Amino acid sequence: MINTILIFPIIAGILMLLVRKRAFDNLLLNVYAIMHFIITLMLTFTTKMSGASHYFAVDNTNKIFLLVLSFVFLMVTIYNNGYSKHLPSFGVQVKDTKICLYWFMVLTFVWAMTGTILSTDLGIAWVFVEATTLSSAYLIFFNRTKNAIEAAWKYVFICSIGIALAFVGIIFLNISTGNINTLNYAILYKNAAMFDPMWLKLAFVFMAFGFGAKMGLAPIHFWLPDAHSEAPSPISALLSATLLNSAFLVIVRVFKIMTLANCDSYARMILMLMGFLSIFVTAVFVYHIKNYKRMLAYSSIENMGILAIGTALGGAAYYAVILHLIGHSLAKASFFLTSGNILELFDTKRIKSVHGLMHADNKTGWLWIISFLAICAFPTSVLFISEFLIIKTMIVQKHYVLCVLFALLLTIVLYGIGKVVVKMAFGQESKDKEKIVEENKKKVTISMYVPQMIMLLIVFILGVYVPPVLNRVITLAAAGF
Repeated sequence: MINTILIFPIIAGILMLLVRKRAFDNLLLNVYAIMHFIITLMLTFTTKMSGASHYFAVDNTNKIFLLVLSFVFLMVTIYNNGYSKHLPSFGVQVKDTKICLYWFMVLTFVWAMTGTILSTDLGIAWVFVEATTLSSAYLIFFNRTKNAIEAAWKYVFICSIGIALAFVGIIFLNISTGNINTLNYAILYKNAAMFDPMWLKLAFVFMAFGFGAKMGLAPIHFWLPDAHSEAPSPISALLSATLLNSAFLVIVRVFKIMTLANCDSYARMILMLMGFLSIFVTAVFVYHIKNYKRMLAYSSIENMGILAIGTALGGAAYYAVILHLIGHSLAKASFFLTSGNILELFDTKRIKSVHGLMHADNKTGWLWIISFLAICAFPTSVLFISEFLIIKTMIVQKHYVLCVLFALLLTIVLYGIGKVVVKMAFGQESKDKEKIVEENKKKVTISMYVPQMIMLLIVFILGVYVPPVLNRVITLAAAGF
C-alpha cells in the first residue's frame, strides 16, 4: 500500500505531461487524492503494516502526520475543482497547458511530502524535503505577478539555505555516531546513547535551524509570509497545513535522538527559544499587515511556535502538540480556502478593500468568522484543548513566567487578527465593490464551501469528543516523541 501512494503519482505525473488535457489531469489528481486517503485510513487504523520497506514505513509517530496530509489534500482537491476554473484570481483565463502544469506540480508536491513523512531514513527525508521546495516554488510563482516572482525566489533562497544547514547537521550527526554508517531512524534510536554529545548538539542546532526554516520557525521564517500570500489559496492551504507539518516531523525524529542520547535539555532550550521567538514575531507584525492572506501566514508562524514550545515542554504537552497539529492544519486550511473565496469575490488581498463580507456572500462570511474562532482556540475548538494542556503543563512544571508570557503573546495575536476579521466580515461595502462582487459570485461554486464546512466541523467536534480509535493514534504518536 505504501508503494502505491508513492509510485502512482510518478506514473500519473508522466501521463499528465504527455496528455496535457485539463479534464484528464484533473481526474488523475482527484483519483490520487481519493486513493491516498483510503490507503492512509487503512495504514492508520490497522495494526498490520502493509508495503513497508527499508526506506519507507508507517509507524506510531508518522501515522497522524500522514492522516492530516491525506485529509487536507482531499479537501483541497475538492476545493480545487471549482477554484481552478478561474485561475488566477484576476479575471484572466488560463491556458490548459498552464493548468496541467499546475496539477502536475500539486501532484509532485504532495508526493514529496508523503515521501518525507513515510521515510525511515534521515537522508531520504532530507531529499524529499528538498523536493518539496522545487515543486512548490512553481506553485507560489503560478500567478506570475511581480510579487509572486519575488516570493518564489525568496522561498527558494531561504529554504535552500535551510536545506544546506540541515545537510551540515546530518554530517555532524554522522560524525557523532562513530562507526554506525547509517541514517536509519530505528538504528539511530537504538544506538543514540553512544553518540558523541558535542557533535550531536552541534548537529541538532544546524538541523533545528535548517528544517526549522522549512517549518516556518523564527528567526528563519522570512519566506513564509510572502509565499503564503502570493500562492493560489489552495496551495497556501497545503503549504500551511501540510508542508510545515512534514518539516516538523523531521525535527521530532531528530529530537527523539537527542532525548535517547540524554541531550534533551539542550534540544528543549533551542526549541523553546525558537517557539517563543516565533510567537513574538507574529505578535509584533500582525498589527502592521495590509494583506489578509499575509495575516494568515503570520498566524501559521505563531502556531508552529506553539508546536515547538509544546515539544520543548514534554510530558503531557506531547499529546497537546498532536492535538494542536490536527486542529491548526484543519482550521488554517479552512481559513486559507475561505480567503480564496474572498479573493474571487473582491479581486483584492487588501484588508482595507474588503468590508461587508457577510452581506456580500453570507456563506463565505460565516466560514471566515468560524475559521477565526477555530484558529484562535475559542472554547469547543480542539485548539482550545491543546493550548489549555500546554499552559497546564507549564504550570505543573512551574514555568510561571513562561506561562504568563505565552498567554500574553497569544492574547495580543488574537486581538490583532480578530480586529481584522471583524472589520472584513461586517461593515458597509462600497458601491464599486458591490458591483464587482455581484459579477464574481458565480465563480464561487459549492465545491468552494463544502471542504471548509467539513474541516471546521471536525475541529469543533474534536474539541468536545475525540473518538477512542483516533485517541489511540494520537496517544501513540505522542509517545513517539
